[in-house]
Amino acid sequence: MTEALWILIAGPYTTGAVGEAARAANLRALNRVAHAVLCKGHLPIVGVNAALPIIEAAGPESFDAIMMPMSLALADRCDAVLRVGGNSAGADAEVERVRARGGRVFTTLDEIPPLEA
Repeated sequence: MTEALWILIAGPYTTGAVGEAARAANLRALNRVAHAVLCKGHLPIVGVNAALPIIEAAGPESFDAIMMPMSLALADRCDAVLRVGGNSAGADAEVERVRARGGRVFTTLDEIPPLEA
């Protein structure tokens, strides 16, 4: 492999999270995994990180209209997906989106090959 993969990090954000603190903890977990992917030489993409600033600008009532559509659009552009964490219909939809077009699906960090220099 000579090029970095764009890898979507798919895991729970709102599922099972009661309150802002629990959602923030889920996002920190996604970002920790993203850092590990970056350390392997690949480009991690976290859909929540892309969507939240736009939702903040548009207002909280726009959450449903922005979050999953953006995450799924990112899934359409990524080479692969890493599914982490617990139950999440949104993360499962991202995985299926990547899988349906022949992208790679990883379920552990160890499955992701380090980029060779």
